[in-house]
Amino acid sequence: MAVTGNLCTDVSPKAADEQFTDLLRAAAVRIERIVSRGHASPPGFWCDQDQAEWVLVVEGAAILAFEHDPEPVRLEAGDYVLIPAHARHRVEWSDPDRPTIWLAVHHG
Repeated sequence: MAVTGNLCTDVSPKAADEQFTDLLRAAAVRIERIVSRGHASPPGFWCDQDQAEWVLVVEGAAILAFEHDPEPVRLEAGDYVLIPAHARHRVEWSDPDRPTIWLAVHHG
């Protein structure tokens, strides 16, 4: 049986924490929806993942920073970025006035 859903529904208004929802888990891939609203990584925190991550901003806007890149990356709806495994990165900013909905594909 097919499984259906909508990335843009069931978004909590003004949630205190980012929302992470697994949409698919398989041996070598995980797909998740992330919802941010004004969230950013804590000062000094860098995300360092064992898997690569392809991220698409479906709605909203955000800014990602990479440890070894002096220019942050601004993402708007439709923009995507491939983050290699162990590329230390952080969310510098996400739109506080509307939800930023991300589709993240983690792969090995």
